Amino acid sequence: MNRIELPRMELPSTEKYSALRCLPKLLVTGLLCLGAVLPAAAQQRTMLDRIVAIVDRDVVLQSELNQRMEDIRRAAARDGRELPPISEMQGEVLETLIMENIQMQFAERASIRYDDDTINQVLGNMARESGLGFEQYVQALETQGVYLQTRDQVRQQLTLQELQRGYVNQRIHITDQEIDNFLNSEMGQEVISADYLIDHILVPIAASDDPAVRSAKLRYAGELVARLEEGESIPEVRSQAIADGRFPLDGTNFGWRKLDQMPSLFANAVEPMSVGQIEGPIEAGNGLHIVQLRDKRGGTEQIVKQTHIRHILVAPNEIRDEQDTIRLINDLRRRIVDDGEEFAPLARQNSDDASSVVAG
Repeated sequence: MNRIELPRMELPSTEKYSALRCLPKLLVTGLLCLGAVLPAAAQQRTMLDRIVAIVDRDVVLQSELNQRMEDIRRAAARDGRELPPISEMQGEVLETLIMENIQMQFAERASIRYDDDTINQVLGNMARESGLGFEQYVQALETQGVYLQTRDQVRQQLTLQELQRGYVNQRIHITDQEIDNFLNSEMGQEVISADYLIDHILVPIAASDDPAVRSAKLRYAGELVARLEEGESIPEVRSQAIADGRFPLDGTNFGWRKLDQMPSLFANAVEPMSVGQIEGPIEAGNGLHIVQLRDKRGGTEQIVKQTHIRHILVAPNEIRDEQDTIRLINDLRRRIVDDGEEFAPLARQNSDDASSVVAG
């Protein structure tokens, strides 16, 4: 029987995972050879269960392998999928069980646990997705004989996700230089630049308009600006002016725009404006423009100093009262601050918080 020993606290690397791929074949071969030399009488005995892999302090049982194979067959039948030959699939399934067992042992060392209330919440979500109440869903699982198995599967999936999340987070490191490079890039400048929401009225001027008409339109645009400055809104002024019919009006709803997405005529006017401010009439080739900055978002971000904090959580428990806990945390502080011991190993060995155990 092959035995897999785990290191103290390090998730399996790609090389270790690849090395495990040969394990199912060795196990299956060894078991077949063992069966070949057993006496016939022994082979005729009913086998309740057996160990198919030893993984450090735990084992993978034949019943677990059979159950997972059955789950896969049931899911494939439900989805109408074809499965590979049993001989091929069995080795892959065993490998998966071994890897899950390894990770669950790491999770146990990292004190990653989910209580029954959390499991019930997940089952409640599953019940709602199935269109059932919680009690109905539980009853359906019990009728099928899979209620306890489902709870165990949910607990395991949550645990593995938490372990993997903590492992990935500790591998992500973005340097200050990478941040500076992004902020100075074209994309970075686009992200942090301001967005503007503007309202707009246009009093058109045609090439055929004589000087008197142009002057009248200019005075009219000035009247509209005065009304806006007295507190009326652009939509209100525009609708009343259209109903009045003295001169044709136009307007564009630009929505939220960045400066480089506006016509340069508007961008130059809008950039220095404060929210609520009105600018105009602005004369252009197609007429007289009145612009109001309704709102502005972004563009005021500042680079702030951030501090990377690590922590060790020590809480009283069944074997450690409050005074013992205080003595322990003070001792850990002394070892880190005064003696210069590395923080990460002490966190992994002593912290009651799963994230600091995984990340150090």
